[in-house]
Amino acid sequence: MKEREVEDMLTFTDLHGLRVDLSFTRGEFDVEPKHVLVFLKHENKWLCTIHKRRGVEVPGGKLEEGETLEDAAIREVFEETGVRVKNLQWFAEYAVHDDILFCKTVFTAQFAGQEDIEFDLETSGMLWLSDEEFAHHPNLSFHMKDEGMKKMLEELKQCDKQW
Repeated sequence: MKEREVEDMLTFTDLHGLRVDLSFTRGEFDVEPKHVLVFLKHENKWLCTIHKRRGVEVPGGKLEEGETLEDAAIREVFEETGVRVKNLQWFAEYAVHDDILFCKTVFTAQFAGQEDIEFDLETSGMLWLSDEEFAHHPNLSFHMKDEGMKKMLEELKQCDKQW
């Protein structure tokens, strides 16, 4: 990703009333990230998963025992969508001030292939959405509607990344 000036920190209140700090500087938070999100755009469409409870969102999830953040990101994308990724890159981190503070690392990735999979208990399928569909899908997860997501998408559109 090309170096450019980015506002390093954004603090906002999510749709559940929790304070969230979003940073584009690695290691900004005192808590170790244990969750991941992955933005992947292929042929001008964003990869999304359909979470059975929350709705449409980008793939992601929790680290499993012994995994690195990168391993978790690769595994979560595949488990939720059947998509294989390459060129995984750190993009941002955000800390959610819930009863227990937790941190998510956000990655970008490129498409490497896709397999047919059986979807699990949490997800019921996957979608490829255009920018317009991604911004206005009627069943977007609350995660996808907050100020942090808008800021990350804005930054992704401004960067020199080759999708």
